[in-house]
Amino acid sequence: MGVFEYVWAGVMAVFAGPEAFAIFGVGISITLLMVAFGFFLGIVIGATPGLGGPFVMAVSLPVLISIFGFTPDALLPIMGFLVGVMKGATVGGSVPAILFNTPGTPDALMTTLDGYPMTKKGQAGKALRTAHFASASGDTFSDLVLFTTAPFLAILVEGYLGFAEKAALIILSLSFVAAVVGASPMKGLIAAFLGLLIASVGTGEDLYPRMSMGTDFLANGVPLITAVLGVLIMGEVFSSFEQMWRDRRTEAATAEIPQSGDNSLSFRERRKLMPFIGVSAVVGTVIGALPGIGSTLAATLGYATGQKMHKGPVNFGEGTPEGVAATEAANSSVSGANLIPVLSLGIPGNVGAVFLILAAESIGGFNPGPSVFRFTTTEVNPELVIAFGLFTTMMFANILNWTFGGQFMRWVGIMVKIPKPALMPIVFLLTITAVYVQETSMLSVYFLLGFGLLGYVMRKIRMPILPFVISFILAGNLETALRQAFAVSKADPLFLFRSPLSVVFLALSIIVVIFFSRGKKSDPKMTSEVS
Repeated sequence: MGVFEYVWAGVMAVFAGPEAFAIFGVGISITLLMVAFGFFLGIVIGATPGLGGPFVMAVSLPVLISIFGFTPDALLPIMGFLVGVMKGATVGGSVPAILFNTPGTPDALMTTLDGYPMTKKGQAGKALRTAHFASASGDTFSDLVLFTTAPFLAILVEGYLGFAEKAALIILSLSFVAAVVGASPMKGLIAAFLGLLIASVGTGEDLYPRMSMGTDFLANGVPLITAVLGVLIMGEVFSSFEQMWRDRRTEAATAEIPQSGDNSLSFRERRKLMPFIGVSAVVGTVIGALPGIGSTLAATLGYATGQKMHKGPVNFGEGTPEGVAATEAANSSVSGANLIPVLSLGIPGNVGAVFLILAAESIGGFNPGPSVFRFTTTEVNPELVIAFGLFTTMMFANILNWTFGGQFMRWVGIMVKIPKPALMPIVFLLTITAVYVQETSMLSVYFLLGFGLLGYVMRKIRMPILPFVISFILAGNLETALRQAFAVSKADPLFLFRSPLSVVFLALSIIVVIFFSRGKKSDPKMTSEVS
């Protein structure tokens, strides 16, 4: 098969895959329906403060796997749903930020600086249209960069990196994530080592279980999805329960501000926004391609860059559309770029990427990493077909965003009025139900609650969650690479230091930790961010 034949096969896997139903004899693909459902649900969840895309992805993944099963046909519908949620939540997070000065997602915090002042001026409609236009533009640009960059990066990795170099690269990625995420690089390293430690319980290539203390309870290891959901979702739920217990007060209903004037966004106004959108999209794409940094920093840098470019009559922070556009283009362009290290290296960079990898590992038949883009003309690489199918779902989600996303996001402002005490118990029960549906064992629920307490404690001591999750997922790949490199070197104890490239990666790991340790100020908000 040629390159274009692989692309066409990926497109047809989405549009001509298993049918959900037929309309006038035309079959409707279940993958397309799942992408659309995930996208619109993501907008609703993103517009609901206290929730977010990671929550929907975490709760829905076990349920979807139990419905679709572990067959290859389940990969694209489930991953398409997760892609739709990821994109929709990014768009929806700007709705409460603009209408009620309450960001639905952490990366929408900067949107409040100009979005809410525009609402107070009676220009909420214009602010929402600006946010949608910038978000869709940045997201599309980032996806195009992903489509063109990931295959070439994967080919370079596959061609030039051996087992030792790949192990050193994983160590560098873990060090980078641990140093960048959170207020303290040392706490990030501790979180990463904790994830590696727990992932090694009851696992390994030998038949003898490790650190199981002779119990069947731990002999099979810690369930991956249960641990990730516990730390990410249940830990946040427990923290929210504590906060609600401390507050114990009913928030007053948010007063609606009457809107006036022209709230449309003309072609001339869109053209004026394009320089801000273009620069912020580049900033967000670069930031998104680096594992662990997240969209909050991208939004901050995009806003700061746009502020330096701005010379209009209304300053940034006083209600200018350019401020909304710069922020939304930056944080939306992260979503596509975050999949560059996933598909080319098998390394997740944010929580959304984590759940895509979990879906691939749970179902099987698709292993994110350099082997995905291995191109041969003699035999078909099914993983490459799935990769192009995944790209197709992303473009279909972008088409939905451009055509229906703007109108839909203006309808869901009512979600901000749902009180948090009503949401958190629902999240708690849904998470337990999702885990039990996947594992069908009460032991998995005990694991979930235990890791929820671990996530709660980590939040209390301001230890970042993302390094723990990523190291937990990459532990198996790291162990395999180390074992293979050790075997190839004929049991050389210094096998990691025999390759110049692996030495460079290890040296960069040390430099990254030292660099970010110097003068890094404590920021409690960063430690709670998991995306």
